[in-house]
This record gives sequence, structure tokens and C-alpha cells, in this order.
Amino acid sequence: MAKQEPMDRARDELFSHIHRCGVLQAHVDDQDSWMSDTIEYLAERYPDLGVSELTQLKAVGLQFCKPVISRLKHEEPAEELAVDEGPGESLLGEPREA
Repeated sequence: MAKQEPMDRARDELFSHIHRCGVLQAHVDDQDSWMSDTIEYLAERYPDLGVSELTQLKAVGLQFCKPVISRLKHEEPAEELAVDEGPGESLLGEPREA
């Protein structure tokens, strides 16, 4: 396995922290604060990273926290599907003929 660069390792570790800490569901202000603290932590773990790399890492992390489609603003209640559970009927419908 090829040795990863410090920036790649730091990025992978950041994404792992994002998933484990539940920051994706946090308010934007809390995400920014959390990200600043986490970047400080990563700066200590990866002293070879410069200020520009840490700034880039924070930007990538904040972008990763943004949903592609915001479901909070436009979420509509899902229609419930009625399932007829009559005798002998399968949930997948009638069997196909051979």
C-alpha cells in the first residue's frame, strides 16, 4: 500500500470525525465552531501541514457538512402506501409465469 501524504491522512481523519461526531445534524454555527476546534486538533496531529493546507482542510470539511439538497426547508410528509394483506397475496405481487 502506498504511503499517504499528511494532507490526505488529515482529510480522511476529518471525514471520519465528522461521521462519528454527528456534526452533520448540528446548526451551521455549531458546525463552524466544531470545525475550528477539530482543525486545531488536526494541526497538532499533523505538524507538517501549513496554514494554507489547514484552511483548505477546514473549507473541505465545511463543504462536506452541507447537504446537496436541503430537506429541512422543503420536506413534505410522505404518503403512506396501503398494503392489502389479503389471504394468499404476497407483498411483491403475483408470481411471474415461467
